[in-house]
This record gives sequence, C-alpha cells and structure tokens, in this order.
Amino acid sequence: MKVRRANSREKILAAAAAVARETGPGSLSLDAVASRAGVSKGGLLYNFPTKAKLMQALVEDYLRAFEQALESARTAGVNSESPLATYVKLSAEHAEESKPSASWIFSAIAEDPDFLTPIKSFRRQLFERLKQETPNLKALLVCYLAIEGLRSMNLFGSDILSAEERRLLISTLLEIAE
Repeated sequence: MKVRRANSREKILAAAAAVARETGPGSLSLDAVASRAGVSKGGLLYNFPTKAKLMQALVEDYLRAFEQALESARTAGVNSESPLATYVKLSAEHAEESKPSASWIFSAIAEDPDFLTPIKSFRRQLFERLKQETPNLKALLVCYLAIEGLRSMNLFGSDILSAEERRLLISTLLEIAE
C-alpha cells in the first residue's frame, strides 16, 4: 500500500510541476493537477490537504533535485573545480531555467507560514556545507549572496541584467570561486 501512495504522490507532484510550468504557479488549480495526474480530487487531497501543502512539496522536491544535481556535478565534474565553483555553475543554470512567480509563494505563505521552513533549512545546510569546503569565506559570501540575488531577481521578475551582464557576473563569480 505504501508503494502505491508514494507512486501516487510522485505522479501528483510531476503533474503539479507540469501544470505550474504551463499556466504559471499562481494559476495552479487542484482540479487541473488531479486531472493531469489521473487521480481523483479526493486522492490529491489525501496526499496534499491544501494547495499550500502541494506547493510546499513542490519546493521540497525542487530542493532535493537541486541537491542531487549538485552532488552529481561534484562527483562527475573536473576534480580541479572547487565545490563553490560547482555550486555557482549549477545555480546559474537553474536560475536561467526556473522563473517562478512571487505570487504563488506569497499565497502559500499566507495559507501556511511554515512554507518557508524547508527553504530556510536547505539554504542554511548548503551554506554551512560550502563554508566547510571553501577555505576563503570572503569568496563564499560574495558568490553565495550574488547567486541568491539572481534567484531573487528571477522570483520577483525584476532582473535588470542583460544577458551579457549576467554572463560577466557568472564568469567573475567563477574566478572568485577558484
């Protein structure tokens, strides 16, 4: 029975991610997700009692996927590349790909203030791990905060950098990271 629920949960999360990409996270409806996942609305609500819980699970799923991608890049990457450089590269790629709307985060926070807990925890753990692996704290602070700034600009739709300025920033961060 547990395997079935886990598969149902994974199907729902995959469907929610697809619907969010197509319509935007702010327009995510539970009916559309249930339909896309091929489950009843009751089945969806069994796994995710509220829209906020579904969005929180999407965020947690994204964070797990980012962590796995970071580990894969680090183990498969060039041995001479620092862990900080790997983080900068992967984060820059993810910032380009994902352009969520701030409205869905605000609506999730309004419904459940604990929504940000996994994000805060993930960022703290990642920063602490990078701090242990990076001998130069100044380089870490500059790189980490610049990447978080890029993420924030994407989130709030306020990216003022041209493509060339973004490339220059990333190449500068990679120089700092090495």
